Amino acid sequence: MTPANPIEALAIARAMRESLWMYPIVETVHIVGFVILVGSVLMFDLRVLGLSKQIPVRALSRHLLPWSWGALALIVPTGFLMFTAHAGDFLVNRAFVLKMGLLMVAGINAVIFHTLPYQGVDSWNTDVRAPLAARASAAASIAIWLAIITCGRFLAYV
Repeated sequence: MTPANPIEALAIARAMRESLWMYPIVETVHIVGFVILVGSVLMFDLRVLGLSKQIPVRALSRHLLPWSWGALALIVPTGFLMFTAHAGDFLVNRAFVLKMGLLMVAGINAVIFHTLPYQGVDSWNTDVRAPLAARASAAASIAIWLAIITCGRFLAYV
C-alpha cells in the first residue's frame, strides 16, 4: 500500500514503520534527549526564579548549555524520524501541531531571555534576586515545557 503522504514513502519512513525495533529505539533516544533538555532547562529556570542563589547564574549557564545543545542533537533527528513514519497522521493531530507551535514559543522565549534580561546578568549573578523580566521568562519557560510534554503524551490519544 502506497502512503498518502510523500514523506511516508521515504525509505527511512518505511523502515521506521516496518522494523520491529527501530521506532521504539528511536523514540527512546528521543525521550532520553528530551529528559536531558527539559531537566537542564528546568534547573536553570529554577535558579533564575531564586533557588540556590549562591550558584552563579553565568556558571550554571555555562555548565548546562552544552547539555541542552547535546540533547537537541538527539531530539531533532529522532523527532524527524518519528515524524516521517506517520507524517500524514501527525500533520492533522492537534496535539502535534500545538506541540510544534509551543516549541517555537519556547525558542522565542529563550532568545528573548538571552538577548534582554541575561545581558545584565552580572548585576544579579549571585545572591541577588533576578529582575522581573528574567523571572517572568523563566516561569514562562517552565510552563511552556510542561505544556510541550503534555502535548507529546497526548499525541497517541487525540
